[in-house]
Amino acid sequence: MRQYSKRMHSDEPTHFVIFMTDQHRADLLGCAGHPVLHTPHIDGIAAQGVLFERFYVANPACMPNRASIMTGRTSSVHGVRCNGLPLSTNEVTFVELLRDSGYATALIGKSHLQNYTGLAPKLARPVSDRGLREPSPALAQSRRDHLDSDIYKQEGPRDWRDPEARVAVPFYGFDHVDLVTGHGDLAEGNYLAWAQARGVDVLALRGPEQALPHEYACPQAWRTAVPESAYPSSYIAEKSIEAIDELAAQQRPFFLMVSFPDPHHPFTPPGRYWDMYKPQDMPAEHAFADAGWEAPAHVKAVWNERAEGRAQLGGFAAISVDEREAREAHALTCGMITCIDDAIGRIIDRLRRHGLIDKTVLCFTSDHGEFLGDHRLLLKGPAHFQSLIRVPFIWADPAVTHRRGARTQRMASSVDLSATVLERAGLAAPWGLQGRSLLPVIDRDAEVRQAVLVEEEQQRLCFGFDRPPRVHTLVDSRWRISVYRDSELGELYDLATDPRERTNLWDASTHVAVKAQLLARLLREQLAAVDRAPFPTSLA
Repeated sequence: MRQYSKRMHSDEPTHFVIFMTDQHRADLLGCAGHPVLHTPHIDGIAAQGVLFERFYVANPACMPNRASIMTGRTSSVHGVRCNGLPLSTNEVTFVELLRDSGYATALIGKSHLQNYTGLAPKLARPVSDRGLREPSPALAQSRRDHLDSDIYKQEGPRDWRDPEARVAVPFYGFDHVDLVTGHGDLAEGNYLAWAQARGVDVLALRGPEQALPHEYACPQAWRTAVPESAYPSSYIAEKSIEAIDELAAQQRPFFLMVSFPDPHHPFTPPGRYWDMYKPQDMPAEHAFADAGWEAPAHVKAVWNERAEGRAQLGGFAAISVDEREAREAHALTCGMITCIDDAIGRIIDRLRRHGLIDKTVLCFTSDHGEFLGDHRLLLKGPAHFQSLIRVPFIWADPAVTHRRGARTQRMASSVDLSATVLERAGLAAPWGLQGRSLLPVIDRDAEVRQAVLVEEEQQRLCFGFDRPPRVHTLVDSRWRISVYRDSELGELYDLATDPRERTNLWDASTHVAVKAQLLARLLREQLAAVDRAPFPTSLA
């Protein structure tokens, strides 16, 4: 076992609290340099720990990257290639390993390891066009699975106002779950019963039809009638405090994941958070600064959809926005983040009251980013700009006092979180885990990886592609290269000289050698990501 700071592997039990947000780009924190956004409690975590400035997702979509965080494996390996695929219980999560070693485990908030909409998939099963006899349903795909069984429908639609509506535990390793599904004021899960018990009928207050008057034009922005005290972030704070009270009384180490559904759209910060930030105060380079930019073809396709009136403004796929809409979305996102920050402050205060703050590792991260006006785009999709694939990651460890307030440019990935927690807990990683422990970076700023691999696959047609797109990206300390399936489209950006990714060098004759080198590195990263589980049972 590697040797780090004196207390890093001591016999004294270490607790973990992981804070996670949804659709939160790396630069939207006070400690990340945002000039307007106020996040004192998250900044306080950074002041006590190490802030990673080059932390990337394994997949820039909710379900795949959350599955990668839980398993330490890439989406092409754990099987959650796109939204709409639940994480198989055949996959081992790091939370299960903690639980197996004696940790008490709890999840408060969003899981999204299973489908919650109940909507049919967009991807249609192919049917033979040559008159061939179709196989029986049990043999219709190359791998047998049970993903349509009831155990994978626990996050789905039901009467969540019923206090007895719960997921069965252990749930991917969590012994206690207070669930939130959905986003913004449209959230459901156990949150609905909690609000109802407090006399708030969320279903009668939520959505644009019930919204309070406002003058914002941004798609999916409405001034929610749900009060601050009954908003999902308040629920998560209250249930996390209750969980800490219970966990602290158990006299054993615990792992608590606190997972917020915000600042994911719709843009519905409650109460005072709605107009806490002004659109005109948002940084121009974030809000809208791409006039005259020669965009790649797939980005232009999104622009054209909006210009021609074909854009789905109420959906999940990226849309084009004008400057006003971008600034409004940015300001409302800041309001949702400050609402989260206040909830985090309440939770940290509870840890402090129990005398646990010096025995607890605090971590803050997100599942993926958001365009938020960059390149005239809003939301997310298969265009791997830094605003989408780079997310916050802060690790504050009471055993690493010599690195308080440090920042690092070392490369890291969402798949690395599991390996880091396991090693910090003194546990060996399971065979097939692909993530790498970040403790060397946290303890002494030592490099653990030179590049990251980002995979994405879509169910639906988008960004002008004639079939659901698949894209693989490699990012290193200087370059970002992206390759698209069944397309001549490619992207190559020099992040050192072009951090906003405005000049695509894919076809530049001056960069042929660099492109070849990066393609070879991408291939090697893909080879390294091939699944090594199961372990061989014999030589032959």
